[in-house]
Amino acid sequence: MSEDARLVVVSNRVAVPKARGAAGAQGGLAGALNAALKDRSGVWFGWSGEETEEHSGEIATQTTDGVTTATIDLSKRDVDEYYNGYANSTLWPLFHYRLDLAEYERETGKGYERVNERFAETLHPLIEEDDIVWVHDYHLIPLGERLRSRGVKNRIGFFLHIPWPPTRLFVSLPYHERLVRTMLHYDLLGFQTQEWLDSFLHYCRTELGAEVDDGTGSVTLDGWTTIARAYPIGIDWDHFTGLANTGDARQAEQRLLSSTRRRTAMIGVDRLDYSKGLPERLDGISRFFDRFPQRVRDLVFIQIAPPSREDVESYQQIRTLLEQKAGQINGARSEVDLVPVRYVNRGYSHAELFGFFRAAKIGLVTPLRDGMNLVAKEYLAAQDPEDPGVLILSRFAGAAAQMQDALLVNPHSPDDLSHAIATALDMPLEERRRRYDALISTVRDDNVQDWTNNFLRDLDAR
Repeated sequence: MSEDARLVVVSNRVAVPKARGAAGAQGGLAGALNAALKDRSGVWFGWSGEETEEHSGEIATQTTDGVTTATIDLSKRDVDEYYNGYANSTLWPLFHYRLDLAEYERETGKGYERVNERFAETLHPLIEEDDIVWVHDYHLIPLGERLRSRGVKNRIGFFLHIPWPPTRLFVSLPYHERLVRTMLHYDLLGFQTQEWLDSFLHYCRTELGAEVDDGTGSVTLDGWTTIARAYPIGIDWDHFTGLANTGDARQAEQRLLSSTRRRTAMIGVDRLDYSKGLPERLDGISRFFDRFPQRVRDLVFIQIAPPSREDVESYQQIRTLLEQKAGQINGARSEVDLVPVRYVNRGYSHAELFGFFRAAKIGLVTPLRDGMNLVAKEYLAAQDPEDPGVLILSRFAGAAAQMQDALLVNPHSPDDLSHAIATALDMPLEERRRRYDALISTVRDDNVQDWTNNFLRDLDAR
């Protein structure tokens, strides 16, 4: 990437400095992009998270550490149709293979296109001649095409942070061809894993009749060539491991250790979302205690689940179900001096999570489907190399492709989960170290800085 090329990042939400206190809610995107933006005195554009009566097109900007954030407010109708509607009630469930939850409404589809048009209209004047534009995630798939229609000739890349579903599922989406054709206006498309990339290329070949080169990832249609590649995202290794020596991390570790009273702590940290497999996870834990009732004194499970998208009905349902299942296990297995499941419906800072991960000898990361899952990598990064914990990981998380030495499980099977918990609980130190040593190199080396640099290098070459 040329030294003077400014970077413009576009995402649905922007990590505005004043909003950083929303612990656990931002996911991996904020940490992934801030360093690149600082290096290039960049601009981060997106929705402020605020609602307004009518869309005004006004942009609020502020500059901190050389990074300018530019945000717009959306109307309540925009939020209902674009965000709660099409993005999170249509695309999110479909891309996570949940056709049973996907809602296909003509009005929300129109709202999605309208807001993408508004993003393009507001963003266009901010883009300078040599800028490189990097658009993120399923909320903004059509944005590149909308910018092209306004004459933007800059290099524009797009990264999808969630899975891309198989063609046989994706074609259930009304106007699916139109949506994918908009993606082919980007210069570079990034996916988390080879599996999601292969699904996308298969669609382009079979449904659009595009010319696809699997070796280079080039997709040519109507005289325009786009490159599509896999770029597995990682964590900010130096920043995250640097939290080990903070007071917040040490205090969190001690809080957890002292409260577990010599029981082994097993931890899960997930947004409250049906793709994360939380009810299924509790079914597996329930099966474990059914099989080994005496081990209620050996194991305590802590589930941290910050709420998300509380306006979407399916999220309200998952919260109710989770509280019910946790209550059933605790009702059946609690003693006066212990509770086997602690369900915490709030977020924590990264430093506190580091401490919790360090104190937990088992990390339970069992999504039903996940683009990558950085919690799996953070859990390992927080471990003591001399006495590491055991990672139990869903084979349907994108991270599983890189982390074959975790205990891989089918999250739909309570029996499989129960067996893995028993295996982790009894795993000797030598085997824990061997697995940790095999896993930690990908966590350390395939970090977020490399992910950013690799994507921007390939976008610059277009």
